[in-house]
Amino acid sequence: MVDVKGRWALITGASRGIGYGAAVFMAKRGCNLILQGRTEEHLQKVLNEVRSYGVEAYPMACELSDTAAVADMLLRIDALGVTVDIVLNNAGVQIAYRTEYLTTPVSDYTDSFMINTIAPMMITYHFLPGMAERGFGRIVNTTSGIRREPQQAGYSASKAALDKVTMDLASVYDGTNVLINLTDPGWCRTDLGGPHAPNAPESSLPGVVVGAFVDDKKSGRCFSAGAFHGMTLEEAVAKAENNFPLYGGSID
Repeated sequence: MVDVKGRWALITGASRGIGYGAAVFMAKRGCNLILQGRTEEHLQKVLNEVRSYGVEAYPMACELSDTAAVADMLLRIDALGVTVDIVLNNAGVQIAYRTEYLTTPVSDYTDSFMINTIAPMMITYHFLPGMAERGFGRIVNTTSGIRREPQQAGYSASKAALDKVTMDLASVYDGTNVLINLTDPGWCRTDLGGPHAPNAPESSLPGVVVGAFVDDKKSGRCFSAGAFHGMTLEEAVAKAENNFPLYGGSID
């Protein structure tokens, strides 16, 4: 199992919900953090909490729907002079639930793809070369299990696209110590999931972060957070390494 103490992780969507929980989880294990949110004000609470565990943490305000802003954020992260070993692309957006789904506007797709597909892949592409050069890296992109709901077409399509590009990229790094995987937190009561979701945000842990701790040189899996609920981190890592097949079959 990877020891994250003293390493640096970037977590997007860290100001609330599942990203907030992931940030605290990593901080408790000594991981230094770069935390993205839309504004620094939104990040102040999580910054105060993670720093209480004695780790270093930087706020990184960025509007992920703006590619220029994402590019600028990556330059600002580089300027910190730290080595980012772990990326948890947690941030996402669900634009709308369209009861009249045959009139779904084009903007549902374009807006969803900017935040749910393009921004996380910009981040992934940026940090991968350094990870490969150092011989260590962990990237976990957050997907969704939504199926057969045309009412959420923009959201589900953007997550399906993220799955595809993540798994295609994972095939290149499989067998190395740069691990690229997906996680599905399940339907949780967050701002995105809504108040009627069946699961508390806490149920996503340790599943949404287990991809940062696995140490088996395997890429191309989707870790369903519900499968790890109630486990210790050590139990979760053992299950992730021994019981999770490749997402969608072979990546040959």
